Amino acid sequence: MYGASWHYRPTGTRVTLASRPQCGPLRTLPHGKSAPVRSLPLPLALTARLSPVVVLAAAGWSLSSGPAPSSDDEAASKDGTTQSASAPATAAASKAYAAAPAPCGSVTAKTVKSLVPGAKTAGKEIPSTDTELRRTCSWNALKGYDYRWLDVSFEIEDSEEEAAATYKKRIGEKSGGGDVPGLGDAGYSVVNLTTEDKQQTREGVVIAQVSNALVVITYNGSDFESKKAPSTEVINKGAIKAAKDAVAALEGGR
Repeated sequence: MYGASWHYRPTGTRVTLASRPQCGPLRTLPHGKSAPVRSLPLPLALTARLSPVVVLAAAGWSLSSGPAPSSDDEAASKDGTTQSASAPATAAASKAYAAAPAPCGSVTAKTVKSLVPGAKTAGKEIPSTDTELRRTCSWNALKGYDYRWLDVSFEIEDSEEEAAATYKKRIGEKSGGGDVPGLGDAGYSVVNLTTEDKQQTREGVVIAQVSNALVVITYNGSDFESKKAPSTEVINKGAIKAAKDAVAALEGGR
């Protein structure tokens, strides 16, 4: 192993090697003269690159002790408290729900019978790519010429803040509705009418935020005999009723 120590003398005229490997004698060069430059072996070249460090060490700098303490560090040492550099800057995100609950049991049988006459009260869960993050149950039936469809979905976000942001984005995409007071942390409902081949369908959507969870209700209806749709009031009240059941079930299972 090579063990050279280089010393730079700013006002001097020569460069000396204090200790060197056994590779032949070295000559000092008089001031003002030059000699052919001989490439150094890799360890010596690296040592030469580090010569400023050696100079600083000779001047009294202690490189291994780290940077000089700042005023903040001195203040921390006086009061006896320190802060870890790896400590999180903010508190842990609030998260009341780790996974989506079973949606088919979230609406009472009484509500299902009143909103979707003729439907099986057990409902049918729709397959999801990730049941921990999103689960949906559906009820639909045609009784006579009246058709009704009800969906209840639970969506789980990583934090209450993310759920609030998603909630605001959703209601921004569904303009024309209004707030639903007393529904979770925040509630919103909107009703729209569509017509296809002269057949009307009216659909209501209710979105509620409960901590880091979102509850989304979709309720629609059509009359295939009259080609008309149920009134806005009927659809809106039905969707809000299902939403209140679902929010109560979610909060009750917290």
